[in-house]
Amino acid sequence: MNRKSVSIVGWEPLKQYVKEIFVRMGMGSDDAETTASVLIWASLRGVDSHGVQLIPWYVEAVDIGHMKLKPNIAIEKETPASALIDADHAFGPVVTTFAMRLVMEKARSVGIGWAYIRKTNHQGAIGYYPLMAAKKDMAGIAWSCGQTTTAPYGSKFPGIANNPIAMAVPANRHRPLILDMATSVAAVSKLHVAKDRGVKIPEDWALDKDGNSTTDPWKAAILKPIGGPKGSGLSIMLECLTSIMVDFPKLETVLQGKEKPFGLESVIGNPELIRRHIQNSTLIAIDIGNFTDVNRYKEHIDQLIDGLKSLPRAGGFDEILVPGELEERTFDDRFRSGIPIPKKTASNLRCVGEKLGIHPPGDL
Repeated sequence: MNRKSVSIVGWEPLKQYVKEIFVRMGMGSDDAETTASVLIWASLRGVDSHGVQLIPWYVEAVDIGHMKLKPNIAIEKETPASALIDADHAFGPVVTTFAMRLVMEKARSVGIGWAYIRKTNHQGAIGYYPLMAAKKDMAGIAWSCGQTTTAPYGSKFPGIANNPIAMAVPANRHRPLILDMATSVAAVSKLHVAKDRGVKIPEDWALDKDGNSTTDPWKAAILKPIGGPKGSGLSIMLECLTSIMVDFPKLETVLQGKEKPFGLESVIGNPELIRRHIQNSTLIAIDIGNFTDVNRYKEHIDQLIDGLKSLPRAGGFDEILVPGELEERTFDDRFRSGIPIPKKTASNLRCVGEKLGIHPPGDL
């Protein structure tokens, strides 16, 4: 990224600014802290599409009554190992951290915890939640099911969602392994980041409205599934395991022609799209100690990482990276040096603060 086109902002004052935005809007301090933590974590890791650039969207969703600052999150059904949670249009980070803590408690009790969240809002980077489990010597898995943005393999119509899935496991000497991926080649929010930066997108990311590949983020209308039939199939099965399981299907009305596809345009300034952006999620925690010795498990993860990184490298590669490693390096750099915020994103964040009477950090 061209440093002249960005503001470099320290993560701590930026996080405090983000938290204060939500507090001024009427959110409780603890929930505001949670939401700010999730968004800043993504920005620190270089997952800018799921970081602070989402704030104007969240604010507008509150203004039109779609996202609730003080929701009535309720457990509708529960067993020792499972739960069905109604989010009541909560902020995604708030209800999802609640759900992840719940499944971790269940895993400690019976070995595994599994929860569904019905009707939640955008959750930030989904990898945040499995990492909560990994930090407590558990394995964590999470995915969410959203709107029709992606063409199933063999089609040029956006009939499936780019459902993200993440999983994390702990290690001893190394950081936890964490895989966080969409079932499309790129997430929708990455297109919005490209627009803010004024850059082209790779040719394999998206199709235009006529079904042709495009490198222009403004012309992108349909996402491509990652790995062709594999990403397409995975997305479909996640819908079966989540949205249909909680009786709130996300694809059905579009596939039956009762509703238009969601599309890739920004939801900001579009109340209809904001109201349609509602999703379902699955959270899983596995107590490693219920199945094997935790320290031996973590030693095996260390040895797996060491072994993978010592393999002969293919031409053009300086090293072999393991899941999450590249993002962790970005985290370390931005933790020390600050988070680069594109000018348009910075302007949007300042505008939000001005409306609420909050002074932005000096470098924003």
